[in-house]
Amino acid sequence: MGTLGRAIYTVGKWIRGTGQAMDRLGSTIQGGLRVEEDVSRHRTIMSIFGKEPRINKDVFVAPSAAVIGDVEIGHGSSIWYGSVLRGDVNSIRIGSGSNIQDNSLVHVAKTNISGKVLPTIIGSNVTVGHSAILHACTIEDEAFVGMGATLLDGVVVEKHSMVGAGSLVKQNTRIPSGEVWVGNPAKFLRKLTEEEIAFISQSATNYFNLAQVHAAENDKSFDEIELEKKLRKKFAHKDEEYDSMLGVVREIPPQLILPDNILPDKARAAAVSH
Repeated sequence: MGTLGRAIYTVGKWIRGTGQAMDRLGSTIQGGLRVEEDVSRHRTIMSIFGKEPRINKDVFVAPSAAVIGDVEIGHGSSIWYGSVLRGDVNSIRIGSGSNIQDNSLVHVAKTNISGKVLPTIIGSNVTVGHSAILHACTIEDEAFVGMGATLLDGVVVEKHSMVGAGSLVKQNTRIPSGEVWVGNPAKFLRKLTEEEIAFISQSATNYFNLAQVHAAENDKSFDEIELEKKLRKKFAHKDEEYDSMLGVVREIPPQLILPDNILPDKARAAAVSH
């Protein structure tokens, strides 16, 4: 930071301090009649014990998620709303193109009953469904964990395998490649079909694309959001069939057009044309 930068920073600090002092003075004058507003102290990215999350620049981390401590997230992955990745007493590693869906919890183990010190390792192109709990376990590339599933310490989910929704996988269980396990406790159900294995990969791709839309939406300024509201209101009551009868062609504002990769029909049509 150069001399000018330090000067600007110092002035900004003074102004903020003055504002805080005025707020305290005003609250004192108001006395018991004052209404205090609590400011949320939520931090999406947080260091602890000197460990700072290392997140690739194109990763989508939702504003209400929390990534804490010794966490590393690779290219194209996404951490969705309400999820918590807590790498405080050990490390969390997530590969490329994986998605940790809404309200999921990923934690680690410093000690457990077996005396093992276990991180949590999630490979690439992994899908972790909503509200799943992953504790000190390993999920290999292109595996699938269903919604609400719980994986305990030492669990290993091998490549191209699936844990069914709501299942509880006991400590130190290994789920072999190509198998579906379900239940409480989870047990082998059957082999995955080729279509289901392809679905795991496609699920990761779908979430990669969807994350780009959410990231762009979260990056919009207040003015951009207000403009889109006005445009949607303006175009909400237009009937395409009625317009065609009148020979009217209306152009949809570019702000209201979703990318092709989010609209399955358009994406398939584009693929066929190429």
